[in-house]
Amino acid sequence: MELRVLRYFYTVAREENITRAAQLLHVTQPTLSRQLMGLEEELGTVLFHRSSHRILLTEDGMLLKRRAQELLELADKTQREFQSREELSGEIAIGCGETCNMAHLSDLMVSFRQEHPLVQFRIYSATADEVKDRMENGLLDMGLLMEPVDISRYHTVPMPHRERWGALVREDCPLAALPRVTPEDLLPYPLLLSWREQVNEQMREWFGECFAQAKVAARYNLITNTAIMVKHRVGVALCFDLGTTYYDSLRLVPLSPALENGAVLAWKKEQARSRAVERFIGHVRNAPEA
Repeated sequence: MELRVLRYFYTVAREENITRAAQLLHVTQPTLSRQLMGLEEELGTVLFHRSSHRILLTEDGMLLKRRAQELLELADKTQREFQSREELSGEIAIGCGETCNMAHLSDLMVSFRQEHPLVQFRIYSATADEVKDRMENGLLDMGLLMEPVDISRYHTVPMPHRERWGALVREDCPLAALPRVTPEDLLPYPLLLSWREQVNEQMREWFGECFAQAKVAARYNLITNTAIMVKHRVGVALCFDLGTTYYDSLRLVPLSPALENGAVLAWKKEQARSRAVERFIGHVRNAPEA
């Protein structure tokens, strides 16, 4: 299976139209059709449901699309790492959860690029579990991971800021008038909780016996859409305090007893890394704490 053919397949799968995909790939439509049929023959399966105006993926086609995207991203990343070997250049891919420590990481990126302006950063925002999966698959060089998280397979540098948990509520919610909210205060309200299992276990411990009475309305991974859900009365979100950016017309009320988490910048142990990544790791390790 050639990367070129995988790129053909992925473009057709994304566009759902052979004519448009052929134009983007700068190949003729008959050539593209032959390549796709050859791929189906090689794999021994049907990848597309074809019609006169549109093609849709079969179940096997959807699986191959996910795998093709990962392989093509890894191939492109490897190519960029070898494009220039004279002056330090290349790309550093970092997965990041939503955390105030992104400010510290941003400062490190700025100071590093002042010394090495040809280096570029690619940021992927996701939960710690998703970031770790992409690190394991070689799609990310590093991860800014929010605790609680298993870091036994990684080298880490602790980040300087601890994240404070709170209840994100509308300004007209009765909870907004409280200096702090307890587990008992939250029981009458529908709740929006993280879908990370380790975080859920932490929340169960914080609620204690009250957790069995909690009314969970939804689970989320990132806070942007969750803040919109709070504004539209879906429920009260338990989340980190990320400042005012996400919380226009909302209020984050601290939890009582207080609940805080740390964060680490992590990278896999015993893994080959580009020069740019190695130099950035050294830059992070030598940087003073904010």
